[in-house]
Parts: sequence; structure tokens; C-alpha cells
Amino acid sequence: MSADQVDRQREFAQDNDLGFPLLSDPKKKILEQFGVKRMGFLPTKRSTFVIDANRTVLAVINSETSMDTHADEALEVLRQRE
Repeated sequence: MSADQVDRQREFAQDNDLGFPLLSDPKKKILEQFGVKRMGFLPTKRSTFVIDANRTVLAVINSETSMDTHADEALEVLRQRE
């Protein structure tokens, strides 16, 4: 999820061939509920939420600089559930 506009999110997903939609929250209401909204130049904290089919948050991964950390830790959480 990003505070970016819907069109920008769609373009990013298409340009990167993600194969799934991204969520957009330009009013930052959901970002605030998840505790990732911040004031100033950067609108959000970089966080990954691993959520199961029952809508339970399994993990929250935070790293401002390492996207590999987000991916690696999220995959590990999912592998442990297999």
C-alpha cells in the first residue's frame, strides 16, 4: 500500500510486471491505522505486513533501507506455515 495515487500505483505494478494489484491510500487513512503514516517529506514508513487468508497479521517487517529484508523475512514466515 502506498500514499501514491491509484494511477501511479497501477503504472508501477504494470511497469514491474507484478501480476497483482497494489493498494493506494492517498488520504493516508489506512496507513495511519496500521501505524505507518509519518509527517514530513516521506509519507510512510517502509513496512511489510504478512497477512493470512483469515486476515490475521502474521508478521510485521520494518526496514527503511533493505527491501531484501522485507522479502526474505516475509518468505520465511510463509515457509514456516507450510
